[in-house]
Amino acid sequence: MPCPALPDGFDFTDPDLLHHRVPLPEFAELRQAEPVRWIPQPANVAGFQDEGYWAVTRHSDVKYVSTHPELFSSTLNTAIIRFGPHMERDAIDAQRLILLNMDPPEHTRVRQIVQRGFTPRAVRALEENLRHRAGRIVETALANAGPGGSFDFVTEVASELPLQAIAELIGIPQDDRAKIFDWSNKMIAYDDPEYAITEEIGQEAATEILAYAMNMSADRKQCPAKDIVTTLVAAEDEGNLASDEFGFFVLMLAVAGNETTRNAITHGMHAFLTHPDQWDLYKRERPATAAEEIVRWATPIVAFQRTATQDTELGGKQIRKGDRVGLFYSSANNDPEVFDTPEIFDIDRDPNPHLGFGGGGPHFCLGKSLATLEIDLIFNAIADAMPGVRLVGDPRRLRSAWINGVKELRIGVD
Repeated sequence: MPCPALPDGFDFTDPDLLHHRVPLPEFAELRQAEPVRWIPQPANVAGFQDEGYWAVTRHSDVKYVSTHPELFSSTLNTAIIRFGPHMERDAIDAQRLILLNMDPPEHTRVRQIVQRGFTPRAVRALEENLRHRAGRIVETALANAGPGGSFDFVTEVASELPLQAIAELIGIPQDDRAKIFDWSNKMIAYDDPEYAITEEIGQEAATEILAYAMNMSADRKQCPAKDIVTTLVAAEDEGNLASDEFGFFVLMLAVAGNETTRNAITHGMHAFLTHPDQWDLYKRERPATAAEEIVRWATPIVAFQRTATQDTELGGKQIRKGDRVGLFYSSANNDPEVFDTPEIFDIDRDPNPHLGFGGGGPHFCLGKSLATLEIDLIFNAIADAMPGVRLVGDPRRLRSAWINGVKELRIGVD
Protein backbone atom coordinates (compact mmCIF):
# COMPACT_ATOMS: atom_id res chain seq x y z
CA MET A 1 0.00 0.00 0.00
CA PRO A 2 1.53 3.39 -0.99
CA CYS A 3 2.10 6.03 1.66
CA PRO A 4 -0.24 9.02 1.37
CA ALA A 5 1.53 12.12 0.07
CA LEU A 6 0.78 14.41 2.99
CA PRO A 7 3.22 17.16 3.97
CA ASP A 8 5.16 16.64 7.18
CA GLY A 9 3.23 17.99 10.14
CA PHE A 10 -0.11 18.02 8.30
CA ASP A 11 -2.91 17.98 10.89
CA PHE A 12 -6.57 17.70 9.92
CA THR A 13 -7.58 19.53 13.10
CA ASP A 14 -5.40 22.58 12.48
CA PRO A 15 -7.88 25.48 12.71
CA ASP A 16 -5.94 27.41 10.06
CA LEU A 17 -6.80 24.61 7.63
CA LEU A 18 -10.59 24.73 8.07
CA HIS A 19 -10.41 28.51 8.05
CA HIS A 20 -9.71 28.22 4.33
CA ARG A 21 -11.11 24.88 3.17
CA VAL A 22 -12.18 21.36 3.99
CA PRO A 23 -9.18 19.15 3.09
CA LEU A 24 -11.01 16.86 0.67
CA PRO A 25 -7.94 16.04 -1.50
CA GLU A 26 -5.98 14.95 1.57
CA PHE A 27 -8.90 12.88 2.82
CA ALA A 28 -9.00 11.16 -0.58
CA GLU A 29 -5.28 10.38 -0.27
CA LEU A 30 -5.81 8.72 3.09
CA ARG A 31 -8.90 6.76 2.11
CA GLN A 32 -6.94 5.31 -0.80
CA ALA A 33 -3.55 4.68 0.83
CA GLU A 34 -3.90 4.66 4.61
CA PRO A 35 -7.51 4.97 5.81
CA VAL A 36 -6.45 4.85 9.47
CA ARG A 37 -3.45 7.14 9.91
CA TRP A 38 -1.58 8.34 13.01
CA ILE A 39 -1.44 12.15 13.09
CA PRO A 40 1.24 13.38 15.51
CA GLN A 41 0.69 16.54 17.52
CA PRO A 42 2.90 18.46 19.96
CA ALA A 43 1.89 17.93 23.59
CA ASN A 44 -0.93 20.22 24.74
CA VAL A 45 -1.60 21.73 21.31
CA ALA A 46 -5.17 20.41 21.44
CA GLY A 47 -5.75 20.53 25.17
CA PHE A 48 -4.80 16.87 25.64
CA GLN A 49 -1.76 15.35 27.31
CA ASP A 50 -0.82 13.03 24.46
CA GLU A 51 1.09 12.95 21.19
CA GLY A 52 -1.67 12.87 18.60
CA TYR A 53 -4.64 10.89 17.31
CA TRP A 54 -5.67 8.35 14.68
CA ALA A 55 -7.44 9.87 11.65
CA VAL A 56 -10.26 7.58 10.46
CA THR A 57 -11.34 8.57 6.97
CA ARG A 58 -13.26 5.66 5.42
CA HIS A 59 -17.06 5.51 5.68
CA SER A 60 -17.11 1.91 6.90
CA ASP A 61 -14.51 2.54 9.61
CA VAL A 62 -16.27 5.66 10.89
CA LYS A 63 -19.47 3.61 11.17
CA TYR A 64 -17.64 0.80 12.97
CA VAL A 65 -16.17 3.08 15.61
CA SER A 66 -19.51 4.87 16.06
CA THR A 67 -21.42 1.65 16.66
CA HIS A 68 -18.96 0.11 19.15
CA PRO A 69 -19.04 2.35 22.22
CA GLU A 70 -17.66 -0.49 24.34
CA LEU A 71 -14.41 -0.20 22.37
CA PHE A 72 -14.42 3.54 21.62
CA SER A 73 -15.52 5.87 24.42
CA SER A 74 -17.02 9.35 24.14
CA THR A 75 -16.49 9.99 27.85
CA LEU A 76 -12.77 9.46 28.40
CA ASN A 77 -11.62 12.52 26.41
CA THR A 78 -15.03 13.84 25.24
CA ALA A 79 -16.15 13.93 21.60
CA ILE A 80 -14.40 17.24 20.86
CA ILE A 81 -11.23 16.43 18.93
CA ARG A 82 -9.38 19.67 19.63
CA PHE A 83 -9.75 22.32 22.31
CA GLY A 84 -7.66 25.45 22.65
CA PRO A 85 -4.07 24.94 23.84
CA HIS A 86 -4.80 26.51 27.23
CA MET A 87 -7.76 24.26 28.01
CA GLU A 88 -7.39 22.76 31.49
CA ARG A 89 -8.00 19.06 32.04
CA ASP A 90 -10.60 19.81 34.73
CA ALA A 91 -12.58 21.81 32.20
CA ILE A 92 -12.43 18.94 29.71
CA ASP A 93 -13.61 16.46 32.33
CA ALA A 94 -16.50 18.75 33.29
CA GLN A 95 -17.91 18.31 29.78
CA ARG A 96 -18.64 14.67 30.49
CA LEU A 97 -21.98 15.86 31.84
CA ILE A 98 -23.12 16.69 28.29
CA LEU A 99 -25.03 13.94 26.47
CA LEU A 100 -22.63 14.13 23.52
CA ASN A 101 -19.80 13.07 25.85
CA MET A 102 -21.53 10.22 27.70
CA ASP A 103 -21.21 6.46 27.23
CA PRO A 104 -23.86 3.83 27.89
CA PRO A 105 -25.47 3.11 30.27
CA GLU A 106 -25.62 6.73 31.51
CA HIS A 107 -26.02 7.97 27.95
CA THR A 108 -28.88 5.53 27.42
CA ARG A 109 -30.72 6.76 30.53
CA VAL A 110 -30.46 10.45 29.65
CA ARG A 111 -31.20 9.98 25.94
CA GLN A 112 -34.35 7.99 26.70
CA ILE A 113 -35.61 10.99 28.63
CA VAL A 114 -34.68 13.81 26.26
CA GLN A 115 -35.85 12.03 23.13
CA ARG A 116 -39.42 12.63 24.34
CA GLY A 117 -39.02 16.08 22.82
CA PHE A 118 -37.98 14.73 19.42
CA THR A 119 -40.61 12.11 18.68
CA PRO A 120 -42.16 12.24 15.19
CA ARG A 121 -45.33 13.53 16.84
CA ALA A 122 -43.45 16.32 18.64
CA VAL A 123 -41.70 17.39 15.44
CA ARG A 124 -44.94 17.27 13.41
CA ALA A 125 -46.58 19.50 16.02
CA LEU A 126 -43.99 22.18 15.27
CA GLU A 127 -44.18 21.97 11.48
CA GLU A 128 -46.94 24.47 10.70
CA ASN A 129 -45.60 27.02 13.16
CA LEU A 130 -42.08 26.69 11.73
CA ARG A 131 -43.41 26.95 8.17
CA HIS A 132 -44.91 30.35 8.99
CA ARG A 133 -41.70 31.37 10.77
CA ALA A 134 -39.58 30.38 7.76
CA GLY A 135 -41.78 32.49 5.49
CA ARG A 136 -41.54 35.51 7.79
CA ILE A 137 -37.76 35.16 8.12
CA VAL A 138 -37.26 35.20 4.35
CA GLU A 139 -39.77 38.00 3.79
CA THR A 140 -38.05 40.14 6.45
CA ALA A 141 -34.62 39.56 4.89
CA LEU A 142 -36.03 40.47 1.48
CA ALA A 143 -37.63 43.65 2.78
CA ASN A 144 -34.46 44.70 4.61
CA ALA A 145 -32.35 44.20 1.49
CA GLY A 146 -34.66 46.21 -0.75
CA PRO A 147 -34.85 45.93 -4.55
CA GLY A 148 -31.49 44.99 -5.99
CA GLY A 149 -29.96 44.95 -2.52
CA SER A 150 -27.98 42.34 -0.61
CA PHE A 151 -27.80 40.94 2.92
CA ASP A 152 -25.83 38.54 5.07
CA PHE A 153 -27.54 35.20 4.66
CA VAL A 154 -26.00 33.77 7.85
CA THR A 155 -27.44 36.29 10.30
CA GLU A 156 -30.61 37.23 8.41
CA VAL A 157 -31.80 33.77 7.37
CA ALA A 158 -29.67 30.72 8.21
CA SER A 159 -29.34 31.38 11.93
CA GLU A 160 -32.92 32.45 12.52
CA LEU A 161 -35.00 29.33 11.94
CA PRO A 162 -32.82 26.98 14.06
CA LEU A 163 -32.86 29.51 16.91
CA GLN A 164 -36.61 29.98 16.67
CA ALA A 165 -37.14 26.23 16.46
CA ILE A 166 -35.13 25.60 19.62
CA ALA A 167 -36.96 28.41 21.39
CA GLU A 168 -40.29 26.96 20.28
CA LEU A 169 -39.30 23.42 21.22
CA ILE A 170 -38.21 24.07 24.79
CA GLY A 171 -40.20 27.18 25.62
CA ILE A 172 -37.49 29.84 25.49
CA PRO A 173 -39.11 33.26 24.90
CA GLN A 174 -38.41 34.26 21.31
CA ASP A 175 -37.03 37.58 22.56
CA ASP A 176 -34.23 35.63 24.27
CA ARG A 177 -33.02 33.85 21.15
CA ALA A 178 -30.33 36.50 20.55
CA LYS A 179 -28.81 35.51 23.90
CA ILE A 180 -28.65 31.87 22.81
CA PHE A 181 -27.09 32.92 19.49
CA ASP A 182 -24.42 34.96 21.27
CA TRP A 183 -23.66 32.34 23.93
CA SER A 184 -23.39 29.48 21.44
CA ASN A 185 -21.09 31.53 19.17
CA LYS A 186 -18.79 32.23 22.09
CA MET A 187 -18.69 28.56 23.06
CA ILE A 188 -17.38 27.38 19.69
CA ALA A 189 -15.41 30.39 18.36
CA TYR A 190 -12.32 30.10 20.57
CA ASP A 191 -10.10 29.39 17.54
CA ASP A 192 -11.18 32.45 15.54
CA PRO A 193 -9.23 35.63 16.34
CA GLU A 194 -11.92 37.83 14.79
CA TYR A 195 -14.14 37.07 17.77
CA ALA A 196 -11.30 37.41 20.32
CA ILE A 197 -12.88 34.60 22.29
CA THR A 198 -10.75 32.87 24.90
CA GLU A 199 -11.44 29.54 26.57
CA GLU A 200 -12.46 31.53 29.64
CA ILE A 201 -15.04 33.56 27.70
CA GLY A 202 -16.35 30.37 26.12
CA GLN A 203 -16.70 28.77 29.55
CA GLU A 204 -18.48 31.86 30.83
CA ALA A 205 -20.93 31.61 27.94
CA ALA A 206 -21.53 27.94 28.77
CA THR A 207 -22.17 28.93 32.37
CA GLU A 208 -24.70 31.54 31.21
CA ILE A 209 -26.59 28.93 29.19
CA LEU A 210 -26.52 26.48 32.11
CA ALA A 211 -27.83 29.08 34.54
CA TYR A 212 -30.55 30.18 32.12
CA ALA A 213 -31.73 26.61 31.53
CA MET A 214 -31.56 25.60 35.19
CA ASN A 215 -33.73 28.59 36.08
CA MET A 216 -36.23 27.44 33.45
CA SER A 217 -36.19 23.98 35.00
CA ALA A 218 -36.78 25.34 38.48
CA ASP A 219 -39.66 27.50 37.22
CA ARG A 220 -41.39 24.54 35.56
CA LYS A 221 -41.07 22.41 38.67
CA GLN A 222 -42.88 25.16 40.57
CA CYS A 223 -45.35 26.00 37.80
CA PRO A 224 -45.74 23.17 35.24
CA ALA A 225 -46.72 24.19 31.70
CA LYS A 226 -47.66 22.40 28.50
CA ASP A 227 -44.16 22.35 27.06
CA ILE A 228 -41.17 20.07 26.66
CA VAL A 229 -39.40 21.49 29.71
CA THR A 230 -42.24 20.32 31.93
CA THR A 231 -42.22 16.94 30.22
CA LEU A 232 -38.50 16.52 30.88
CA VAL A 233 -38.15 17.87 34.41
CA ALA A 234 -41.37 18.56 36.29
CA ALA A 235 -43.11 15.22 36.81
CA GLU A 236 -42.77 13.62 40.21
CA ASP A 237 -42.13 10.06 39.07
CA GLU A 238 -38.74 8.63 38.17
CA GLY A 239 -37.25 9.07 34.73
CA ASN A 240 -36.88 12.83 34.52
CA LEU A 241 -33.93 15.17 34.27
CA ALA A 242 -32.44 16.91 37.26
CA SER A 243 -32.06 20.68 36.85
CA ASP A 244 -28.34 20.42 36.07
CA GLU A 245 -28.97 17.61 33.55
CA PHE A 246 -31.55 19.78 31.82
CA GLY A 247 -29.05 22.63 31.81
CA PHE A 248 -26.44 20.53 30.02
CA PHE A 249 -29.10 19.31 27.58
CA VAL A 250 -29.92 22.92 26.61
CA LEU A 251 -26.21 23.69 26.35
CA MET A 252 -25.83 20.83 23.87
CA LEU A 253 -28.88 22.01 21.91
CA ALA A 254 -27.38 25.48 21.62
CA VAL A 255 -24.56 24.01 19.53
CA ALA A 256 -25.95 20.74 18.12
CA GLY A 257 -29.33 22.21 17.24
CA ASN A 258 -28.25 25.70 16.30
CA GLU A 259 -24.72 25.92 14.92
CA THR A 260 -24.93 22.74 12.85
CA THR A 261 -28.28 23.44 11.19
CA ARG A 262 -27.30 27.07 10.58
CA ASN A 263 -24.14 25.96 8.78
CA ALA A 264 -25.96 23.27 6.80
CA ILE A 265 -28.43 25.89 5.55
CA THR A 266 -25.61 28.32 4.71
CA HIS A 267 -23.55 25.74 2.82
CA GLY A 268 -26.74 24.59 1.11
CA MET A 269 -27.48 28.10 -0.15
CA HIS A 270 -23.91 28.46 -1.38
CA ALA A 271 -24.13 25.06 -3.10
CA PHE A 272 -27.34 26.04 -4.88
CA LEU A 273 -25.88 29.36 -6.04
CA THR A 274 -22.71 27.73 -7.35
CA HIS A 275 -24.73 24.91 -8.98
CA PRO A 276 -27.52 26.87 -10.71
CA ASP A 277 -28.85 23.76 -12.42
CA GLN A 278 -29.61 22.32 -8.99
CA TRP A 279 -31.29 25.54 -7.87
CA ASP A 280 -33.46 25.48 -11.00
CA LEU A 281 -34.30 21.85 -10.31
CA TYR A 282 -35.15 22.62 -6.70
CA LYS A 283 -37.43 25.53 -7.59
CA ARG A 284 -39.21 23.35 -10.13
CA GLU A 285 -39.60 20.07 -8.28
CA ARG A 286 -38.74 20.56 -4.56
CA PRO A 287 -37.43 16.98 -4.21
CA ALA A 288 -37.79 15.40 -0.77
CA THR A 289 -34.18 14.19 -1.04
CA ALA A 290 -32.71 17.71 -1.10
CA ALA A 291 -32.25 18.19 2.66
CA GLU A 292 -30.22 15.00 3.05
CA GLU A 293 -27.91 15.98 0.17
CA ILE A 294 -27.45 19.43 1.67
CA VAL A 295 -26.34 17.85 4.94
CA ARG A 296 -23.98 15.44 3.14
CA TRP A 297 -22.50 18.24 1.09
CA ALA A 298 -22.12 20.59 4.05
CA THR A 299 -21.15 18.07 6.76
CA PRO A 300 -21.25 20.84 9.41
CA ILE A 301 -19.24 18.77 11.90
CA VAL A 302 -15.99 17.81 10.19
CA ALA A 303 -14.90 15.49 13.00
CA PHE A 304 -15.62 14.17 16.46
CA GLN A 305 -13.43 11.78 18.39
CA ARG A 306 -13.55 8.65 20.52
CA THR A 307 -10.93 7.11 22.85
CA ALA A 308 -10.00 3.43 22.74
CA THR A 309 -11.01 1.59 25.91
CA GLN A 310 -8.71 -1.34 25.15
CA ASP A 311 -6.12 -2.46 22.63
CA THR A 312 -7.87 -3.17 19.35
CA GLU A 313 -7.41 -3.16 15.57
CA LEU A 314 -8.94 -0.78 13.06
CA GLY A 315 -8.20 -0.53 9.36
CA GLY A 316 -5.20 -2.80 9.76
CA LYS A 317 -3.65 -0.61 12.47
CA GLN A 318 -3.09 -1.49 16.11
CA ILE A 319 -4.93 1.02 18.29
CA ARG A 320 -3.71 1.16 21.87
CA LYS A 321 -5.90 1.62 24.92
CA GLY A 322 -6.13 5.36 25.58
CA ASP A 323 -5.44 6.43 21.98
CA ARG A 324 -7.72 9.11 20.59
CA VAL A 325 -9.49 8.25 17.33
CA GLY A 326 -10.77 11.03 15.04
CA LEU A 327 -13.94 10.31 13.07
CA PHE A 328 -13.77 12.47 9.95
CA TYR A 329 -17.33 12.71 8.70
CA SER A 330 -16.34 15.06 5.87
CA SER A 331 -14.16 12.30 4.48
CA ALA A 332 -16.71 9.54 5.02
CA ASN A 333 -19.35 11.61 3.21
CA ASN A 334 -17.12 11.79 0.14
CA ASP A 335 -16.13 8.12 0.08
CA PRO A 336 -16.52 6.86 -3.52
CA GLU A 337 -16.96 3.31 -2.23
CA VAL A 338 -20.33 4.47 -0.86
CA PHE A 339 -21.36 7.44 -3.04
CA ASP A 340 -21.38 7.66 -6.82
CA THR A 341 -19.62 10.88 -7.87
CA PRO A 342 -19.53 12.31 -4.33
CA GLU A 343 -17.91 15.48 -5.67
CA ILE A 344 -21.20 16.36 -7.37
CA PHE A 345 -23.96 18.23 -5.52
CA ASP A 346 -27.03 16.21 -6.48
CA ILE A 347 -30.30 16.94 -4.68
CA ASP A 348 -31.88 13.86 -6.29
CA ARG A 349 -29.26 11.58 -4.69
CA ASP A 350 -30.98 8.45 -3.41
CA PRO A 351 -30.01 6.43 -1.48
CA ASN A 352 -27.85 8.79 0.52
CA PRO A 353 -26.30 6.98 3.51
CA HIS A 354 -24.28 10.01 4.64
CA LEU A 355 -22.90 10.37 8.15
CA GLY A 356 -23.73 14.04 8.58
CA PHE A 357 -25.91 13.11 11.55
CA GLY A 358 -23.29 10.75 12.96
CA GLY A 359 -22.18 7.25 12.14
CA GLY A 360 -25.06 5.47 13.83
CA GLY A 361 -24.87 3.90 17.26
CA PRO A 362 -25.87 5.61 20.50
CA HIS A 363 -24.84 9.10 19.40
CA PHE A 364 -26.84 9.26 16.18
CA CYS A 365 -28.27 12.78 16.04
CA LEU A 366 -31.31 13.14 18.27
CA GLY A 367 -32.66 16.05 16.26
CA LYS A 368 -32.27 14.67 12.74
CA SER A 369 -35.99 14.92 11.90
CA LEU A 370 -36.19 18.49 13.18
CA ALA A 371 -33.03 19.53 11.30
CA THR A 372 -34.18 18.14 7.96
CA LEU A 373 -37.59 19.74 8.48
CA GLU A 374 -35.97 23.14 9.09
CA ILE A 375 -33.81 22.78 5.96
CA ASP A 376 -36.84 21.82 3.85
CA LEU A 377 -38.95 24.68 5.18
CA ILE A 378 -36.36 27.43 4.78
CA PHE A 379 -35.41 26.50 1.21
CA ASN A 380 -39.05 26.21 0.21
CA ALA A 381 -39.56 29.71 1.60
CA ILE A 382 -36.49 31.05 -0.23
CA ALA A 383 -37.56 29.46 -3.52
CA ASP A 384 -41.05 31.00 -3.15
CA ALA A 385 -40.04 34.51 -2.09
CA MET A 386 -36.67 35.12 -3.73
CA PRO A 387 -36.19 32.69 -6.61
CA GLY A 388 -33.68 35.05 -8.28
CA VAL A 389 -31.31 35.09 -5.34
CA ARG A 390 -27.65 35.47 -6.36
CA LEU A 391 -24.21 35.20 -4.81
CA VAL A 392 -22.54 38.54 -4.02
CA GLY A 393 -19.33 37.41 -2.34
CA ASP A 394 -17.38 34.37 -1.25
CA PRO A 395 -18.27 32.88 2.13
CA ARG A 396 -16.16 34.00 5.08
CA ARG A 397 -15.26 30.82 6.90
CA LEU A 398 -14.96 30.23 10.63
CA ARG A 399 -11.51 29.40 11.94
CA SER A 400 -12.19 26.15 13.78
CA ALA A 401 -10.64 22.76 14.42
CA TRP A 402 -13.79 20.71 13.88
CA ILE A 403 -16.70 22.85 12.62
CA ASN A 404 -17.29 23.54 8.93
CA GLY A 405 -18.59 26.99 9.73
CA VAL A 406 -19.41 30.13 7.77
CA LYS A 407 -19.48 33.53 9.46
CA GLU A 408 -20.84 35.53 6.53
CA LEU A 409 -22.37 34.84 3.13
CA ARG A 410 -23.60 37.87 1.27
CA ILE A 411 -26.34 37.25 -1.25
CA GLY A 412 -28.29 39.61 -3.46
CA VAL A 413 -31.92 39.75 -4.53
CA ASP A 414 -33.47 41.07 -7.71
